[in-house]
Amino acid sequence: MTPREPSENRWSDLDRPPLNVMSLRRGLVREGGLWRGVEVVRSTGSTNSDLVALAVAGKAEEGAVLVAEEQTAGRGRLDRQWSAPPRSGLFFSVLLRPAEVPVARWGWLPLLTGVAVATGLSRAAGVDTALKWPNDLLVTVGGEERKAGGILAERAGDDMVVLGVGINVTLREDELPVPQAGSLALANAVSTDRDTLLRAVLRTLEDWYGRWRAAGGDPAASGLQETYAAGCATLGRTVRAELPGDRSLIGEAVAIDGDGRLVIATEEGVQEPVGAGDIVHLRLA
Repeated sequence: MTPREPSENRWSDLDRPPLNVMSLRRGLVREGGLWRGVEVVRSTGSTNSDLVALAVAGKAEEGAVLVAEEQTAGRGRLDRQWSAPPRSGLFFSVLLRPAEVPVARWGWLPLLTGVAVATGLSRAAGVDTALKWPNDLLVTVGGEERKAGGILAERAGDDMVVLGVGINVTLREDELPVPQAGSLALANAVSTDRDTLLRAVLRTLEDWYGRWRAAGGDPAASGLQETYAAGCATLGRTVRAELPGDRSLIGEAVAIDGDGRLVIATEEGVQEPVGAGDIVHLRLA
C-alpha cells in the first residue's frame, strides 16, 4: 500500500490533533545524532513494511523514522493484526544498521527498544510501563495489567533492522480491540501529547542504542540486560510458554540470559531458556 501524505483538512477530531512534523524534525534531527529524517504519513498499511521496502531499495539510511497517523494493516508478533482509530496512538518504525555489533547480538534490539519506550513514556506521560517478555508494553488500568503497545523487529537485507513500535495513546474503553487492551489515557497519563511522547521515546532510544553499540552489543556491559530485567513484569511470575511445534512449558520465569532469552524453571527443577514463543502470565510466583 502506498503511504498517503498528510492532507490539509486533518482536524476532524480536535481531541486527536495531527503530529507536527516540522516540530518533530527540529527536536530530533541534529548534526551527529542518530535520527537523520522524520517522515509522517496520513495512512499506510504498515510502517514496518514500508521502511523495509525503502531500505532494501536503497532509499532509506540508518536513522530514518517513518510515522503513520493511521495503520490499516499493522502487524505484531506471530502476524497478529494491530489497528486503532486515526491519530489515537503512535505508530512508527526506525531503521538501524548496527554494523559494529555481531549479528548474534541483534536479538537484543527489540528488548532495547522496549526499555527505551518504557523509559520515555514514564518520563513524558507519567505512566509506569512494564515489559512483558519479549516485546509487549503493559500499563495498569483499574488495578489490572493491560497491553498498551508492542514492538516488532524485521531484517532489511543483510545489514539493517527495522524496529516498529505501536502504542495506544488516547483509545477509550469502547475503542479497544479486545477487553485486555489498554491505553496511556486509560492508565491516567499526565500527558497524551503525541509529539512530546514521540520525542521522548526516540531520544531515549537513541541514548540506549548508542550505549549498546558502543559496548559492541554486550548486554551486560551496556547495562541493558540489568535494566530490562528490572522493568520486566514477566520475571518472578508463573508463566506458560507456547513454543514452536505445539509444545508448551509451565514454570517460573527466573531470568533473562545473555542472549535475551527468558529462562523458565519448571517443577522438575530444570531451567530452560526460551528464545521464541508466546508467553502467558498465569500468576505471581
